[in-house]
Amino acid sequence: MKHPFHLVSPSPWPFVGSIGALVSAIGLVLLMHNHGAYVLLMGLGLILFTMGGWWYDVLKEAAHKGTYTSPVQTGLRLGMVCFIISEVMFFVAFFAAFFDVSLFPAGGQWPPKGIHPIDPFDYPYFNTLLLLLSGTTITWAHHALLQGQQKLVSKGIGITICLGLLFTAIQAFEYAHASFGFKEGIYASTFYMATGFHGIHVIIGTLFLILCWVRARLGQFTPEGHIGFEAAAWYWHFVDVVWLFLFVSIYWWGSGV
Repeated sequence: MKHPFHLVSPSPWPFVGSIGALVSAIGLVLLMHNHGAYVLLMGLGLILFTMGGWWYDVLKEAAHKGTYTSPVQTGLRLGMVCFIISEVMFFVAFFAAFFDVSLFPAGGQWPPKGIHPIDPFDYPYFNTLLLLLSGTTITWAHHALLQGQQKLVSKGIGITICLGLLFTAIQAFEYAHASFGFKEGIYASTFYMATGFHGIHVIIGTLFLILCWVRARLGQFTPEGHIGFEAAAWYWHFVDVVWLFLFVSIYWWGSGV
C-alpha cells in the first residue's frame, strides 16, 4: 500500500440494508392500517442481519494492524459526525411537525379535547434521569479507556447498557398504559412518531454498546485505537440530547402542564 488510506472491499451490506429499510417502511405503513406485521418483522430481520454481518466485517478489518491509520481514523470520525447531523435533521422534521400543530391547533386547543397527556414528571422524568446518568457512565468509560484501565471500561459500558435497557422497558410500559393510541388524532401521531423513533435509536445505541462491551472484554480497544467505541459514545450522547428536547417540548410544554 503506497498511501495511508484504507480502501474497503466490495460489500453487499449497503444494498441488503437498503432493502431492509425499504421493507421495514412498507411494513410500518401497512401496520398502521392493521395489515402487514410480518412485512415489518421481515424488514427488521434484514436490518439486524445487515448489522451483524457489517459489524463482523468491521471487526475483521480492525484486527489487521495498521489498517486504521491516522487519516483513516479522521475520515471515520468525520463520517460519524455527518451521520449524526443527518440524524439530527431527521428529528428536526418531527419537532417541526409537532410545533406546527401545537402552536396553531385546528380546534384552538392544545392538547386537543379528549386527550389526557402523560404526566411528564412521572415515568418520563425518571427516564430523563436514567439517560443523563447513562451519559456520565459512558463518559467515565471513555476516560478510563484513555488511561488504560480496561476493567473500568467494560464496567462503565456495562452500566450504560443496563440503563439503556431499563429506559426501553419503562418506555414500553408507558406506551402500554397510555390513555391514547397512535390513531387518536394529531397529538397522538406526533407524540408516538417522535418518542417512538427515539426509542428505536436507544435500542440501536444499546446494541452498539453491547458490541463495544464485548470488544472491550476481548481487549480490542487501546488508548491509541478505539474509534469504534468513540463512535458509539458520540451516538449515545446524541440520543441523550434528543431526549432532553423531547422531554421539554413534547412531554412538558406540549402536555399543557
